[in-house]
Amino acid sequence: MKILVIGLNHRIADVEVRERLAFHGGKLEEGLLRLRELPGIEEAMIISTCNRVELYAHSQDAGKAAESIKSFLAAFHQIDRAALDRSLYVYDDVDAIRHIFRVAASLDSMVVGEPQILGQLKDAFEVALSKKTTGVLLNKLLKKAISVAKRVRTETKIAENAVSVSFAAVELAKKIFTDLSKRVFMLLGAGEMAELAAKHLITNGVKDVLVSNRTYERACDLAREFNGRPVKFDEFINELVRTDIIICSTGAPHYILTKAQMQKVMRERKHRQVFIIDISVPRNIDPAINDLDNVYLYNVDDLQEVVDANMFERRKEAEKAERIIDEEVETFLRWLASLDSVPTIIALRERADEIKREELEKLFGKLQDLGPKEREAIEYMATAITNKLIHPPTAALKGDTENKEQLVAAIRRLYGIDGERDEE
Repeated sequence: MKILVIGLNHRIADVEVRERLAFHGGKLEEGLLRLRELPGIEEAMIISTCNRVELYAHSQDAGKAAESIKSFLAAFHQIDRAALDRSLYVYDDVDAIRHIFRVAASLDSMVVGEPQILGQLKDAFEVALSKKTTGVLLNKLLKKAISVAKRVRTETKIAENAVSVSFAAVELAKKIFTDLSKRVFMLLGAGEMAELAAKHLITNGVKDVLVSNRTYERACDLAREFNGRPVKFDEFINELVRTDIIICSTGAPHYILTKAQMQKVMRERKHRQVFIIDISVPRNIDPAINDLDNVYLYNVDDLQEVVDANMFERRKEAEKAERIIDEEVETFLRWLASLDSVPTIIALRERADEIKREELEKLFGKLQDLGPKEREAIEYMATAITNKLIHPPTAALKGDTENKEQLVAAIRRLYGIDGERDEE
């Protein structure tokens, strides 16, 4: 049984190539149905995100299936086949299983530990289930991948440390203020990173939002987006008396908040804690403000240090996750091996029952005077003997062995399962 993964991701293909190969909207269902109809493809699934496009398949002939899938991709997206081949990776069997588990556990993501990929994988699986393009093998594999991802998140801390500058700002704010919902937040300026940090703060509970920008109309637009209140830029210092968290990114070439100004603000605030993030380059907040009691000022380099430290921690947790992946791959391979044994186990039982019936018929033909109880006792004894005789080979077939194929072949030959019986 061959499991195939064919695709590309952010590591080997730039965004233009990923966009051309993406399966958006109705294209996903159409592509999935066409993929399943390819000769030799017994099961199929497609996952398409901004960072990856991957096709999962079950086929008895991996080589032919891979060629069919590549040709399908080229034709479906109208891309030159030779150019496409240079952008694709192909995994089969053990490598394919390990890759799918790593994708689900976000070990193959641009940001290791990010949670979005598991949801995207589940969604792709649901589409495949709804279109009935998967079967026993891929269903088991994808359900296992989802459980592996959950185990990784439970047994490691791979997703606990912020690894983006904007989210690191939120993590620091949560360390200073236990309950963000009771804090007033001001966004100074409209830099992309600052806006993203603002969104993270709001997601984490901040409700009272002020927005100040040199262009008042822009402040109004952002205030509507964040369900906050706009503040004229020349009046923002007056609002600092009631502001607990400030994120600044104005692009000004000089300090817009000095130590002297902040000293006055802190006196009016009765020295209640203030958390300030200055993402601006050059800096817009006077670094000397950090000398004031209960003022916590961080710049973009400080945040990057936090991110780097957290990335180091995530890499250590990723090593633990890789060991979990190895264990789960072995578990899945044992299940796969048991599938190969099932037909032989069934055939062995049928062969044993056939011999038992034949011998009982001969015996009962010679002993015509046996009563019902005697016949029942003899049948019970014959069944018990048969079961005991086939138990060792059955247990061996179900067990974990490195020589499964040779064992299957030997048992089928010894018990005449393939018709190679000794003539009586």
